[in-house]
Amino acid sequence: MTSNIHRRSFLRSSSSLIALPFLESSGFRKFASAAAEAEPPKRLAYLGVGFGFTRDTWYPDAKKTGDAWELSEGLSPLERHKDDITVIQNLTNQFNNEAHWGSTFWLTGANRYAEPGQSFNNTISVDQVAAETLGKDTRFTSIQLGYKGGDNGHGPGLSLAWNRQGKPVSGLNTPVAAFHRLFSDDQTPLAERQAALLKQRSVLDTVLEDAKSAKRGLTKTDTDKLDEYFQSIRDIETRLSKEEAWLDVPKSKPTDLPEEPGEGLKGVEEVKMMYDLMVAAMQVDASRVFTYRQPLDSFIRSMGATITSHNMSHYSDGARKVVSKNRDAKQSELFAHFIDRLKSIKETNGTTLFDNTTLTLGSNINSIHYLTNCPTVVTGGGSGFKHGSQHVVDPKTPLCNLWLSQLKGSGIEVESHGDSTGQIDSLFA
Repeated sequence: MTSNIHRRSFLRSSSSLIALPFLESSGFRKFASAAAEAEPPKRLAYLGVGFGFTRDTWYPDAKKTGDAWELSEGLSPLERHKDDITVIQNLTNQFNNEAHWGSTFWLTGANRYAEPGQSFNNTISVDQVAAETLGKDTRFTSIQLGYKGGDNGHGPGLSLAWNRQGKPVSGLNTPVAAFHRLFSDDQTPLAERQAALLKQRSVLDTVLEDAKSAKRGLTKTDTDKLDEYFQSIRDIETRLSKEEAWLDVPKSKPTDLPEEPGEGLKGVEEVKMMYDLMVAAMQVDASRVFTYRQPLDSFIRSMGATITSHNMSHYSDGARKVVSKNRDAKQSELFAHFIDRLKSIKETNGTTLFDNTTLTLGSNINSIHYLTNCPTVVTGGGSGFKHGSQHVVDPKTPLCNLWLSQLKGSGIEVESHGDSTGQIDSLFA
């Protein structure tokens, strides 16, 4: 092992040592011992399902709350994890009144019309707030996963993540792309990669100087736009700095890394692979914050459906509703698989990935075009929630109250998020 690897590996916070399981076998036992004594990092993952769920068979009976609740038909595949999940009813994004924009504002709680004269406005998503703290010591500040074909034509952006300027954060839209981004080392010689980064920095410097010279004499509107542009440049500079810091550090791989996925993986198997890749990334501490905007049409088609997911969501009794209910059950089955994987992997201090991760499955759409009572299931011990219950909160409680609770429970000190009015104290009881 080179001295450069030694320097970059150990002059970070002790938690990042978890990402380097090869150290002990390489003779660095004292560092591995230090890692074993450290508290494992907190992680958050948000799994967004488009078009909601089947209204009358997914939600548990709202009259049965606390630990007296019972799993619904749509959630029944989660039976083995019932004591470790929490269902929350009545959460809503108050400003979101257009169903086809559901995923766009799911993690932000923003008001699309907040800027006078503009037809679209968004703010930072909860995952990116978390990433500003949890992503400092990992190779990837956050990981955004999506699907090929993007958002099915509804709303901008291919991922669920939005930065501080309310701009979409790009995502990896196939399991193949995710696999190589997370675990494949670039075979380009180090000197060439360093030169490429230097060239990008040079281009940024030139662009920045040109933009500064153009600022004189602009209107306020144009000045605001230019300031937004400057922030985008700063964001790129930050990303380049991080890439440079990790340039000569090989990517860590878990011993049970899934085989490289095939190009044609679609639907149910695609989602399962993305879940497995997230678990593998958590295992080696490649990133601690994840979002996944899941495929829609290909998911139900892989189960034999011949209709679109949009048509499925406008169900009534009959074939469409059957497809919708089958989709619900399969989503719960895959979610149970994700939990199984998290519970099976030990951390350095004897806990599991599950104990230190907060996992959320949900949608900003109830069903059809209903936008109140966003379907929400939370699991994992990362935020300190007490699980094994159903919480029926006051009608129209901001969904962002949950996001705020997760941030605070994960040790991220923020006063508010989106349209939040406070954390949900009952989740910690």
